[in-house]
Amino acid sequence: MAAHYIDVILPIPLQKTFTYKVNESEAEFLQKGMRVAVEFGKSKVYTALVVNIHTQAPQLYEAKDIHQILDEKPIVSPQQLKHWQWIASYYLCSLGDVYKAALPSAFLLESETILYKNEGFGDESILTDEEFLIFEALQHQPQLSVHQVVDILGKKKVLPIINQLIQKLVIEVREEIYETYKPKMVKYVRLHVNYENESSLQVLLEELSRAKKQRDAVLTYFQLKSTKKPIKAKDLEKKSNVSSSILKALVDKGVFEFYHLQTDRVAFKSNTNGLKQLNEYQQTALKEIKESFNSNDITLLHGVTSSGKTEVYTQLIQDTLTTGKQVLFLLPEIALTTQIITRLENYFGNNIAVFHSKYSVNERVEVWNNVLQQKSKAQIVLGARSSVFLPFSNLGLIVVDEEHEASYKQYEPSPRYNARDAAVVLAKLHGAKILLGSATPSLESKFNAVNNKYGLVSLTRRHGNIQMPSIELIDIKEKHRKKEMKGHFSDRLISLIKDALEEKEQVILFQNRRGFSPIVECTTCGTSPQCPNCDVSLTYHKYRGELKCHYCHYQRAMPTSCGACGNATLDTKGFGTEQIELELKELFPKHNIGRMDSDTTRGKFGYQKIIEAFEAQEIDVLVGTQMLSKGLDFNNVSLVGILNADAMLNFPDFRAHERAYQLMTQVSGRAGRSKKQGKVAIQTYNPYHQILQQVSTNSYEEMYKEQLQDRWQYHYPPYYRLIKITLKHRDYTKVDSGINWLAKALQNVFHDNVLGPSAPAVSRIRNQYIKNLIIKIPPKQSLVKTKEQLQKVKNTFEAIKDFRPIRFIIDVDAY
Repeated sequence: MAAHYIDVILPIPLQKTFTYKVNESEAEFLQKGMRVAVEFGKSKVYTALVVNIHTQAPQLYEAKDIHQILDEKPIVSPQQLKHWQWIASYYLCSLGDVYKAALPSAFLLESETILYKNEGFGDESILTDEEFLIFEALQHQPQLSVHQVVDILGKKKVLPIINQLIQKLVIEVREEIYETYKPKMVKYVRLHVNYENESSLQVLLEELSRAKKQRDAVLTYFQLKSTKKPIKAKDLEKKSNVSSSILKALVDKGVFEFYHLQTDRVAFKSNTNGLKQLNEYQQTALKEIKESFNSNDITLLHGVTSSGKTEVYTQLIQDTLTTGKQVLFLLPEIALTTQIITRLENYFGNNIAVFHSKYSVNERVEVWNNVLQQKSKAQIVLGARSSVFLPFSNLGLIVVDEEHEASYKQYEPSPRYNARDAAVVLAKLHGAKILLGSATPSLESKFNAVNNKYGLVSLTRRHGNIQMPSIELIDIKEKHRKKEMKGHFSDRLISLIKDALEEKEQVILFQNRRGFSPIVECTTCGTSPQCPNCDVSLTYHKYRGELKCHYCHYQRAMPTSCGACGNATLDTKGFGTEQIELELKELFPKHNIGRMDSDTTRGKFGYQKIIEAFEAQEIDVLVGTQMLSKGLDFNNVSLVGILNADAMLNFPDFRAHERAYQLMTQVSGRAGRSKKQGKVAIQTYNPYHQILQQVSTNSYEEMYKEQLQDRWQYHYPPYYRLIKITLKHRDYTKVDSGINWLAKALQNVFHDNVLGPSAPAVSRIRNQYIKNLIIKIPPKQSLVKTKEQLQKVKNTFEAIKDFRPIRFIIDVDAY
């Protein structure tokens, strides 16, 4: 009788699959895509994934037995496995890396996994004897490892029991501690519709002439209403000096209505749950997209900011849902999901599932299972880049919103994939259509569309025919000379902010650097505090009085005197969002200033809190980094200010100009979206820079042609492909000799198309020295052959004893 074997992928960075032995009944039960627990190495247990079942014994080693089978049904679909194989071969990484990145960590139990008790669990009656033993152990100690569970139960096969406990919500596996935030229900008041007109109001006030307190409340309501902001119940009580019972009495009489901003948020805009009516330009675009889908699977929608692209997406989603297929809606930034969920929930109710890294492990497992079982509550999946790994089996449409965004690219850890490109392949595997949307498409996508590889549809009018914002360039070199600057604000920007605030409108200010100031310098000896682990100076965060490294998170208290010469002459140079926020509080003490950067948006609902406060107009001026530029939609913003445009332009990267154009155009697009034309003020030392001129005249085509010319001349994408190789090690001489050897070996194969070796702008991070090489692949050269030759050179490199400890990173399409 032939022995049975399975090939499995292990969640560790190994190129090959491994073969294990199974008995006949196991072989009959197992299917591709199921998980099994296997021993690997001396005593480690891993959760492996079955990719093949056969009767061929391995040649070079003896197959071990598996520990146990973990699934009743496959949790990974065949299309997913094909997609993973494509990612592994295209991005030159191991299948193990893709497997580890794709599955939520609760699926990847291993001997080191830590279990915690779920505080909310109370019903012990549903537990089996063995489950109860673990539950009881967790009452006495805060956490258990899988090894400890093995000791408690006195048997090796414990993973299925742990799985059961996770499903029953008795325990949780944590990657990090999440902020469990209950959304705050803020109570607001509005006048009942019956009392909107003058005459009914007169009648009301006469009726209330005896009820003095109730009358006061109504009159105070009108005073507050003149500010045109939503009125909080608490504020009304305080201002009119009445108790909450009096407001309740007015609500009972049908004079006032209470509403909550958390739940009825959308009710501000429209009470319908049908899709919004498209205007004629959107309808034309929709028709063109559908026609384009007849001949192309991929279409690029190039729509200016605020042209209503989301409404066009919703119509396409609606059409796909009627065919019973699944939809994937990719977004570049978690901040964006909070707004779009609310909009889509209004149309599609609970057909939506959300998947991104701020969700807890258990929540992600739930979404995974719902997608796998094709449940209706996961027919539309909204997510950041990792959602391309979900187990779709019936995908009909993928929408990639803001497709130009760099956040779609994963840099660390492996697989270093680009979610937009991976989504294109995923759509092809499923025979689905894919729509790329952006106001400022990446040069590659536009190039593909112009050369008929993709379909191209344009939407050139803003929704409601509101004009594009007027853009003004402010020359701060001139302003400094004339002494017309107050801190980092020119007199012109201050007067624009004043005008907007007087009109009860909101302002967004953009500065792409967090913290108070990026450099602290001693004015006596010129020394500035450096990070001990990285090659960067420490950023000063005034709010907490500390210096921080933005690369390795090292922090220390702000010193009172210079560490080199001892003088107390420390000064700050440059500025970040924190400094702008403090300056604004001095300039506009009566207004609320908010800040949105990665320091203020920690925790699962960090973004939501700030975005909701801004939408409810509780914040008048919002200062933020690039997360503000990504497709957020605020009705009342009339002014956007960019405080220092030059920092984006003078960046040592071939994409700097394209990225600066995209970022500035996107930030500008936040202005004047609903009522009237918005204004944008850009402060710069060089107002005649071609990119700034192109931003101010909204000339995407001009920028596209100019940049393409440069790319052709200097051999960059979209004409040439790039593969970046990075070496990292704690010993500088090792990295240096390694990179020089590698450069010579690669030059023998690729000749002039090897750039480097070079050190990046930050050449040491976490005590690891870094050196780079770039291989350029000409248009006619085969990508597959190039990768094969690169793999050969890598194998030789790793066979040299001195070079073996060096970390060798390959990043394909590293742009």
